[in-house]
Amino acid sequence: MRVTAKSEYATRAVLHLAMEYPEVVTIHQIADRHRIPVKYLEQILLELKRGGVISSKRGINGGYLLSRSPEEISVGEVLRIVDSRVVDSSCIQRDEDRGFACSDYYGCGLRRMWADVNLAVEKILFDRSFADICADSRRKPVLTDLRKNLVRIDA
Repeated sequence: MRVTAKSEYATRAVLHLAMEYPEVVTIHQIADRHRIPVKYLEQILLELKRGGVISSKRGINGGYLLSRSPEEISVGEVLRIVDSRVVDSSCIQRDEDRGFACSDYYGCGLRRMWADVNLAVEKILFDRSFADICADSRRKPVLTDLRKNLVRIDA
């Protein structure tokens, strides 16, 4: 799976808006909180607006907000809007995308395996809503969760 900086920034921005839902948030609040360049964030938010995920409000109290509830927006939808390919393998791309034809396109087991990987990843991403991510973000880590992530270094 390929996660571009654009995809990462888009998911962070939508998560920020989901955590503040239904409030309006300024672009500078998002950019400052997540250290995203404002000019780049403007482009990303415009794509998300065109894709129907966010809307904007003009005026002195203007900014951005989700166009639907966080339960109705999946991580996969956001990734698909800003970066059309979620899983990237030349085996599952079309011939015109690759620039050459695969010699064994229909009989290749690797192509089928990458297609299965693509389906599994997309299922996870499209089944996971921003409401789910918000709930995980708000959950306080339990000590046992922290211990699982510790690496012991013996001197």
